[in-house]
Amino acid sequence: MSEPVREFKQVRTNPPIIRARFVLELASELVGYPGMAAQPRINFMRQGSTTPELVLFGGNAPSGIAEVARGDVQLSIVNPSTILSLAYRGTGPFKEPLPVRTLTVLPSHDQFVFGLGGHTGLKSIQDIRDRKYPLKVSVRAQPDHGGHVVINEVFAAYGFSLDDVVSWGGQVIRHPNMPIKEPSLVAAKELDAIFDEAVFNWVPAGIDAGMTMVDFDEPTLQKLESIGFRRARVSNEQYHEFSREVDFTTLDFSGWAVFTSADASDELVQAMCSALEARRDSIPWEGEGPLALDQMCIDSVEAPLPAPLHPAAEAFWRSRGYLA
Repeated sequence: MSEPVREFKQVRTNPPIIRARFVLELASELVGYPGMAAQPRINFMRQGSTTPELVLFGGNAPSGIAEVARGDVQLSIVNPSTILSLAYRGTGPFKEPLPVRTLTVLPSHDQFVFGLGGHTGLKSIQDIRDRKYPLKVSVRAQPDHGGHVVINEVFAAYGFSLDDVVSWGGQVIRHPNMPIKEPSLVAAKELDAIFDEAVFNWVPAGIDAGMTMVDFDEPTLQKLESIGFRRARVSNEQYHEFSREVDFTTLDFSGWAVFTSADASDELVQAMCSALEARRDSIPWEGEGPLALDQMCIDSVEAPLPAPLHPAAEAFWRSRGYLA
């Protein structure tokens, strides 16, 4: 027997909302599929219009900051959150203060580490400069990754650049994602250094490979803090995977700052904050359970607040009891 035809009963509702929810729910499921691009840009347009009225960008790069400042994008994300601090202050690669404000910060505890191969005899960034060492260094392939800002500003604090390293006979080698295999290349002396975040993924293996992790001196730390970076400690207390005693100070790479423009309307900001609260059970993050909103609008180790909260965001989080 043939299957009975399923009866379709139309429910009166709003067709544009049906179409929008259809596409957004589909997109939500597609994110995370193997090989699928995972940095969505969502445009909200009125029917018949070709100009977006609201643009949400789920990236992680500093390049999104200028788009928000211009008003081309109304919400973006950057990691580490301290990059937004540089933009707000007009320091580092940002030639003037940009009108950016924080909505919230997704907690993510991480540091950026400068690892030097033991075979080089290098112990510090200053050693690279003083010896004009022809360093073969591994960095991220993503051209606008936040790590490049960190590297450039650290080298600038010592008075040189990666271009100088190349001019000394060095080489910048770009890896596509996490530097998982790179420590073995350092052990084989095919690489001299790894400059990257995601400590858990490569630093333990780097230590096993005999690498020296740069411990920043106090004057340099203070210089970098003055432009908006934060210092961070890496030790066995945080990472139990280290095979030997480890304790050094480097730069923080924590927090995914969710931000908007200072000119964003209170109504829009309140709507975005309300949507985050309504979806806190379904939005994934690096912790367990619902979004920890009470940790995401204060200045904490895992979620550093890089720029002032938008006044409407502050009022919303306070009214909901997330801010004391």
